[in-house]
Amino acid sequence: MPIRKISMPNLPARKLRSKSKPNSKAELLNSEHFRFLSDALRSLNEGFQNLPECKNDAPGDDRLAKVLTATAERLRDNYPYFHPLYAGQMLKPPHPVAQLAYALAMTINPNNHALDGGRATSAMEKEAVAQLAAMFGWKKFLGHLCSGGTMANLEALWVDGQSVPGKTIVASSQSHYTHERISKVLQLPFETIPSDARGRIDLKLLEKRLKRRGVGTIVVTMGTTATGAVDPLHEILALRKKYNFRIHADAAYGGYFTLVENLEPDTQKAFAALGEADSIAIDPHKHGLQPYGCGCILFKDPGVGRWYKHNSPYTYFTSTDLHLGEISLECSRPGAAAAALWATQKLLPLNKGGEFAQGLTKSSEAARAMYERLTCDARFITPFAPELDIVIFALRAETVSATSLLSRRIFDAAAQRDLHLALADLPVALFQHLPPNMKRDRDIITCLRSALMKPAHFDWVDQIWQRLLASVADVENRKTQISRHGK
Repeated sequence: MPIRKISMPNLPARKLRSKSKPNSKAELLNSEHFRFLSDALRSLNEGFQNLPECKNDAPGDDRLAKVLTATAERLRDNYPYFHPLYAGQMLKPPHPVAQLAYALAMTINPNNHALDGGRATSAMEKEAVAQLAAMFGWKKFLGHLCSGGTMANLEALWVDGQSVPGKTIVASSQSHYTHERISKVLQLPFETIPSDARGRIDLKLLEKRLKRRGVGTIVVTMGTTATGAVDPLHEILALRKKYNFRIHADAAYGGYFTLVENLEPDTQKAFAALGEADSIAIDPHKHGLQPYGCGCILFKDPGVGRWYKHNSPYTYFTSTDLHLGEISLECSRPGAAAAALWATQKLLPLNKGGEFAQGLTKSSEAARAMYERLTCDARFITPFAPELDIVIFALRAETVSATSLLSRRIFDAAAQRDLHLALADLPVALFQHLPPNMKRDRDIITCLRSALMKPAHFDWVDQIWQRLLASVADVENRKTQISRHGK
């Protein structure tokens, strides 16, 4: 099918300037990056030089620049997710090579369902997914990319339901809410096990439930979205020998930390055991430097592919090789996501001690540095040290309600200083060291939460800390009925 040749001029990137530093610049992509894309587009076009010339102007081409500028102006109504002062939700900017490779592939718009819809990008997906599986020591496996962690977890629990029908799925109370919701969609029984004081699944309560039998799958969370807590997979494996159940590792957030070597000993052991899970969900669009949506589901036993078997005689006719749609619940999927991931892993291989792993190490070190500052300031309370790169904290007050209100006010005050944090409602039970005279008038405490996902956060901890202290001062200086006396 003829395609229209596309070129990209050397356009300068729009410069975004910080209010607090009018002379500094923060760029999403720079003009050099666009030159790379322009050169790559020329190379791509050369691959189709043998096609006859065709006129394929898109409607509205003459007004494209105006509309694109209007789109950019609308997009400015966003938090600066790419900047280190954005230290709130789990949002990490894609690497420039991922953005450019995605844009390059989108000029073709491949579909990684059947090979005739995404021939090159299907091969790239298989290579990139094999590299992800290799992080966990898997050479023989079944896996593919998907839209994100929700879809990856759905496929895992669907396979579990097919493999051990009628059995209950169990997860920690701090696991992602998607597991319970997916179980309802799949009409599978689901139960939660309370977490311990570190936000991990409580092993004693888990074994108590296992003794009652009927558990088919345990979801082991390798980095909870609330606090970054890592369930003790290495200890759950010992329980599997006694009670015979499947293990699905929800490593959507934390999976890449298997490459990091500076974690706490128990956390390190948990990640070292990931290869023993039956299935693993991991999100390249979180720590893998990819655009949304790019998730991945991996199965240790390639034989689970039998559950996916279906007949589509009008789809899988161009090749006897495996079509990715034959092992996926999703049908059409963007080949551009595979191209972006393949290019990123080509540039930054998934090796322990490598450049990619060093970025994750910096993130975890940034979280520890922030935690140390918080614990040295008597005004703050924290539940526990970060296992990965998420820090939880709040301001000390006479009651849990007062602390919760102060968290919201600091959140707003920090945003006025271009420091963007997040809020989280957590069980008071996670805060084991609250002041004894602090009134527990609520079971839930609203905390400030910071996901220090960017390697640059390590160099910005001082800046973040100073802006946080200034925000606290703003809140404390208000004439308010909130009392935070008492220690």
